[in-house]
Amino acid sequence: MNQETKSGQIFDLPTLKRLYTFVRPYQGKFYLLIAIIMINAVLAPLTPLLIKYTIDKPIAEGNYNQLALMLAVMVVVLIVQGFVQFWNTYMAGWLGQYIIRDIRVQLYEKIIGLRLKFFDNTPIGRLVTRTISDVETLSNVFSDGMAAIAGDILQLVLIIGVMFYTDWKLSIISLSMIPLMLFCTYVFKEKIKDAFNEVRAAVSNLNSFVQEHITGMSIVQIFSSEDIEYKKFEEINKVHRDANIRSILYYSIYFPVADVISAAGTGLVVWYGSKQILNAEVTFGTVTAFVMFINLFFRPIRQLADRFNTLQMGIVSTDRILTLLDSDEYTANDGTHVPEKLRGEVEFKDVWFAYNDEDYVLKNINFKVNEGEKIAFVGATGAGKSSIINLLSRFYDINKGQIFIDGREVHEFELTALRRNIGVVLQDVFLFSDTIENNIRLGDDTITHEKIVEAAKLVGVHDFIERLPGGYTYNVMERGATLSVGQRQLISFVRAMVHDPKIIVLDEATSSVDSETEELIQKAIETLMKGRTAVVIAHRLSTIQEANKIIVVDKGEIKEEGTHEQLLEKEGFYANLYRMQYKEVLKIG
Repeated sequence: MNQETKSGQIFDLPTLKRLYTFVRPYQGKFYLLIAIIMINAVLAPLTPLLIKYTIDKPIAEGNYNQLALMLAVMVVVLIVQGFVQFWNTYMAGWLGQYIIRDIRVQLYEKIIGLRLKFFDNTPIGRLVTRTISDVETLSNVFSDGMAAIAGDILQLVLIIGVMFYTDWKLSIISLSMIPLMLFCTYVFKEKIKDAFNEVRAAVSNLNSFVQEHITGMSIVQIFSSEDIEYKKFEEINKVHRDANIRSILYYSIYFPVADVISAAGTGLVVWYGSKQILNAEVTFGTVTAFVMFINLFFRPIRQLADRFNTLQMGIVSTDRILTLLDSDEYTANDGTHVPEKLRGEVEFKDVWFAYNDEDYVLKNINFKVNEGEKIAFVGATGAGKSSIINLLSRFYDINKGQIFIDGREVHEFELTALRRNIGVVLQDVFLFSDTIENNIRLGDDTITHEKIVEAAKLVGVHDFIERLPGGYTYNVMERGATLSVGQRQLISFVRAMVHDPKIIVLDEATSSVDSETEELIQKAIETLMKGRTAVVIAHRLSTIQEANKIIVVDKGEIKEEGTHEQLLEKEGFYANLYRMQYKEVLKIG
């Protein structure tokens, strides 16, 4: 069954045990909440008993002094009940919010550690649902779930006990409507559960659709697909609306029916109790107390159906959250080596890699780059060039073979230390909605403003940044939307330079920028690679003619390698690619 629509078991003990691990840091507050709920349940039948005594004794006997005393006692009891109810509500909410804060932190920490393969196969909207909607649903488990259910059940048991102790005949009459109420509650619980499952699935679909289409809005508008996408959204939203209306319908039916059943129970008590009063078998105070008992008794039964559904949804949300937290789709950080400084020697030995099972996109890759050398990969789209650079930083792990840096296998390196020493500059540069300075620093407070300015001057973008409103404090907006492709790429060079990696991995595409920006980018690339080992994906062969080694990749295999001159002499793949690109240059010229 789809995880978005399946229902949980209310008493799923393994899940509840895991859920308790989140409670453990606050177990003192949790036990205090349980104690408050128990006190609240004990206080519930006290008011009817006090009213019974007041009617049968002070009022019946005309004892005004005792009546004043009883009224004062009832006021004190009501104040205590209000005080206990306040702490019940506050503590449940406080506990829920602190726990979901911890869970969200754990979830986000988990998500940012997941390997890229996980994000390739998981819609972003689903992850948003996990960290926002599912966690919010889980908070209700603490404010309206297990503890509240336990309190309701304890209250019912105490009220039944007090009722039978007071008058067993009136108790049987009072409880005669319970089977009908329980039947209606069960039907409502099942119906509302199905409706909530549909709502949950619709919310997940809405999140996925909106996130995906807002991100890809430029494509929607370029192809004039606004009306088509609007109709798709309208349909998904309609499903969400209909599911919510169904849940509203069930609530609209259930609560009036429950009130009618409760009123019928009250009517039976009044009818039977009146006869008993006339026959002098019970007192007026007893009948009055039983009318109050019925209201106290039926209220938690009405709430239980809702609370059980809350708990059930919470169990499902917990299960989905735990599935994500338990995911093994992460890059194992089991290495311990933290180098002070890398030399920058890179070697691939018999490397095989597949994104899915054994559908290999890289086959038997072997090459070596010495310290300070520049190696370039060329080949058609889909040949496997990007896969090679992704493996070096362990964004993906290889299936077979070995990758060495400075003679050490990459798995021996502590992951953060490894990635800090490898600067990756991709063609599609991602900038966060933040200032230019923060996008360069990326939270590393050891990088000073002066260091950023110095790197920007070296790359040749300082003047461009200073011309922007606010300079380095200019907000580039989401994905760097207010900057051009070339400007974003230049900022990514500054970002790579201030982190001072020994190895640079570069996707140096410049096909989508003007000639002036391209010249700036080429100068920036030369500055960035100076004194560093460089692994480059080449799109224009004219930019890599000085590389120490050029490797031609086709269908995941190395077909040729050598210098520019050596490869031209071979009259193979590289020579053909070069002639084709040279012809394109001539045509453009």
